[in-house]
Amino acid sequence: MLKQVSKYWWGQLLGWSVYFLVTLFFNFTLKKADLSVVTVYLIIFIISGIAATHLFRTLLNKLKGWESYSFERQLVIFLLLVICTNLTWYFGNNLLVDYLGGNLPKGGNFFMTLVERGYLSSFAISFIWWVIYFVWHYVDRTRTAQVDRLKLEATVKELELKTIKAQLNPHFIFNALNSIRALVDENPQRARTAITELSNILRSSMAIEKVETVSLENELNIVKDYLALEHIRFEERLQVRYEIDPDTLELQVPPMMLQTLVENAIKHGISRMVSGGSVFIASRLKGMEHEITIENTGQLVEKNLLNGHGFGLESTRQRLSLLFGNRATFDIRNKDEATVEARVVMPLL
Repeated sequence: MLKQVSKYWWGQLLGWSVYFLVTLFFNFTLKKADLSVVTVYLIIFIISGIAATHLFRTLLNKLKGWESYSFERQLVIFLLLVICTNLTWYFGNNLLVDYLGGNLPKGGNFFMTLVERGYLSSFAISFIWWVIYFVWHYVDRTRTAQVDRLKLEATVKELELKTIKAQLNPHFIFNALNSIRALVDENPQRARTAITELSNILRSSMAIEKVETVSLENELNIVKDYLALEHIRFEERLQVRYEIDPDTLELQVPPMMLQTLVENAIKHGISRMVSGGSVFIASRLKGMEHEITIENTGQLVEKNLLNGHGFGLESTRQRLSLLFGNRATFDIRNKDEATVEARVVMPLL
């Protein structure tokens, strides 16, 4: 409130000072009026103007929520304020002049301009004053609304990201525990190794819950732990190749995105092939974009996968949209008769 009052009074001081100086300039250059006459009557005129505008500005502020009124109602209020301010200003100015009477210097032309013709001057200035006041409030209200909307969008974005992450971890844990369960009776030593791998993955996963992006290097570490866990299950049926441009290791990516896509490749590709298959992970720079591709043995046959709407695929698309808007793209397709390709393109942050 203090800041608003301060801005208001600074605006009053600046506006009336400009009016005072401009009026003096024109009267000296065009009318050559006497300095004492011009100054005294002009000060009275300005004091009356400040009193009138401040009075009706105070009354307006007592009308709670007027900024949210319809345009028609605000227009009516505006016209009433201009008329009332003008009348109050005009008669207040004349009363001051009459009250001071003989103590004021006489100076024909300027006296006639401010007193006898002052109604037109006060009307024009009242109109301009209230136009500026209403426009100022409109701009300030619009700016505040934009800031509030951006804060709301940021909050919604954060909540959506947290919701997606909360969905991702249980989904991943469920699949990992199934892998470990298959090893418990068959090979306890390997089961213990798998539990260690899972522990590493969960530790990394929990560490990134509070961030929106992580470096590709950190994401690759999680993927390697996951693939090491899955390799215990698939043994020689799972082959993994990497083609990572070192310049991309420090680039930022959505957390768990790469792991989700690799998990999708294992679940819907390799695990359905009797002879297993391979996963190829590549990260490249293409101009001002970062491209990540995951290729795996298999074919997209399920309707939701063909449309790119499986859980993991949809979460990937949502996170990319939340973080990069339409500047990022994601698609998955059958590259050929034996290979599926998932491709993510992100702008460089």
